[in-house]
Amino acid sequence: MNLIQKKPLTELGYNFVAAPYLPEGKDEYYLRNQQWGKSNIYRHLSALEIETLVRNDNTSDNWNNISVTNEFNPQLVKHCHFFGLVRIGKLEPYFLEFHNLRLPVGLYNSTIASCDFGDNVVVHNVNFLSHYLIGNEVMICNVNEMATTGHAKFGNGIVKDGEPESVRIWLELCNENGGRSIMPFDGMLPGDAWLWTRNRDDKALQDQFKSFTEQQFDKKRGYYGMVGDRCVIKNVSILKDVMIGTDAYLKGANKIKNVTINSSAEATTQIGEGCELVNGIVGYGCRVFYGVKAVRFIMASHSQLKYGARLINSYLGNNATISCCEVLNSLIFPAHEQHHNNSFLCAALIMGQSNMAAGATIGSNHNSRGPDGEIIAGRGFWPGLCVSLKHNSRFATFTLIAKGNYMAEMDIPFPFSLVINDEQHNCLKIMTGYWFLHNMYALARNSWKYLDRDKRTDKTQLIEYDYLAPDSVEEMIHAMALMEAATGKAWYLHTATDYSELTEMDYRQKGQDLLLNHPNDVAKLKILVKGVENSNREVLLLKVHKTYPLFRALIVLYAVKNVMQFVETNDIKTFEAIHNIALTAQRESWHNVGGQLMPASTLHTLKEEIRANKLNSWADLHAKYQEIGSQYATDKLQHAIASLLYVQEKTIADFNIDFFDECLQASIQTQTVLTENIQKSRAKDYENPFRKMTYENEAEMDAVVGKLDDNSFIKQTKEDLLVYKQKVKTLIKLLA
Repeated sequence: MNLIQKKPLTELGYNFVAAPYLPEGKDEYYLRNQQWGKSNIYRHLSALEIETLVRNDNTSDNWNNISVTNEFNPQLVKHCHFFGLVRIGKLEPYFLEFHNLRLPVGLYNSTIASCDFGDNVVVHNVNFLSHYLIGNEVMICNVNEMATTGHAKFGNGIVKDGEPESVRIWLELCNENGGRSIMPFDGMLPGDAWLWTRNRDDKALQDQFKSFTEQQFDKKRGYYGMVGDRCVIKNVSILKDVMIGTDAYLKGANKIKNVTINSSAEATTQIGEGCELVNGIVGYGCRVFYGVKAVRFIMASHSQLKYGARLINSYLGNNATISCCEVLNSLIFPAHEQHHNNSFLCAALIMGQSNMAAGATIGSNHNSRGPDGEIIAGRGFWPGLCVSLKHNSRFATFTLIAKGNYMAEMDIPFPFSLVINDEQHNCLKIMTGYWFLHNMYALARNSWKYLDRDKRTDKTQLIEYDYLAPDSVEEMIHAMALMEAATGKAWYLHTATDYSELTEMDYRQKGQDLLLNHPNDVAKLKILVKGVENSNREVLLLKVHKTYPLFRALIVLYAVKNVMQFVETNDIKTFEAIHNIALTAQRESWHNVGGQLMPASTLHTLKEEIRANKLNSWADLHAKYQEIGSQYATDKLQHAIASLLYVQEKTIADFNIDFFDECLQASIQTQTVLTENIQKSRAKDYENPFRKMTYENEAEMDAVVGKLDDNSFIKQTKEDLLVYKQKVKTLIKLLA
């Protein structure tokens, strides 16, 4: 039975905060006055103004509770019903226009309970507007219900005075069973979500994160919803417990409840037709259009949901787009693309620069007795058409997965690889170095486009987009060791040599010798690797003889580029300054903390400071992100030099001018090969006869897709190569 309460009409608009929750000496408006901050500019209505309002078919339960400013014009208020304390700013005989919506300033055909209005607002046909603070030059029209409750939390995972713990909103990220749940809050960064979902066995750390969130918001009841200056809200059915920043545009939404919508003049947010948003946070500069359903969610700044997308129990990182798809229980880092109506993603940690192809079913394919599986994918994750994966699985950075139904869990430690499910031969194949060998255009453009599309106005976290970075380089070094061992074992097996007494290091030494000195022999070997797929079938490594030396060359390039940046940024004139940096260079594992890369030691210190209460708020932690970000270039430089020495099997004593000159020259050759591969990989699309068959002739093809020679990205990479060569020559002369 629906519980419908009958109360006196005189109570409508009053008792917003129940007496037990009012501090001593305070009335129900004390928080409202703090939020509005303008209570001293109003006066009571004059008798003439009241007469005019009544003549215009307005009513009030008490005209003494209507306050106005001196520039108030009663002629611009018609057919309205007022309840409770209402304060109205300047009303002048103008009309406001936005996207061809033209409406006169004033309040018309609306029921208004206990609200404050800024100057020159437009309120038309709002059936019920209750407990809202409306900014200047706001346009609101054709809204069924727009109300705030006394216990509103605006999407934050908190509880108010007198509420049970059961009403708290949690985001069940990364795992469907809720074992990694976090409390959402306005301003949560991807790094916050990652830190909180990890370290679940660290009670002290988990308690601190909960404390940070609790102390960021007080438990008092009585906060009003707010609509910032210059917002436009039209044809929306229900807005309940919603906080809206300035310059937002809401049109045609079905329902928005318990949500904070961040927006500003520099980063406007738009919510469009048919959308339903419940229990969430929308970041600055977001776009939500056409039938989107989002429940228990956070959208970081400049992200987009479009065309019926469903985002549930998930965090969507900055500059990411989900269109048509369903995403549940996922933590997605910045720069993610997911389109097509038959894509699906569930119980996953996706670390950014990723792209989900049509038909990919990354989720709800569990191998345990319950829905508690997880998938972790490094930067650049790209599952191809109709890929189906099993939980639990893990993928290194820039892993491309070919179309197929993968029946067992996988742990792919080879970055930049192509994973192939060969059903015909019942084996798993991993083409190492695929991106560099066959799709360099896409890889290079991936790094460029996401940097170009980073529209964040708040760059508290320094996001890494370069494919050659500490996380991927560490994975490359680890993969090289696996290649060495696998190649050595393959050779001994192929030659029928007794290897029962050999150690892993023996395999690696033999494999390294073969890969560096006898690549053609390696190309003939059948190279197998263990521990990659949870099955009994073979896992083959392909093109190891090409990838291994390429990885070595790329790490040299990575080191040289970082040294060159250090030289340019700090106006270095001598090799001694570079050598001094090298003295402290060291390798260690790196972590992707919401798109911001950190050395393991830095992350360890960060967590220690949180536990010790040296960082005792989210604001402190965010300031720490910035501090760590300011050190990133130096940390990356040291890692780059240490990685160079490691793969070249050198010590710091070997790091002299002659050795560095060799590295500089080698880097030119590597950069040249990469640039050539960028054009070659794109040229395939123009040379493929099956691509040409839909065009009458080459001229029509050029008119439709553009000429290869006119490709702006390829042109830019060629120009960058010339600049790079010149910089290397200049540096060689400088350090000579």
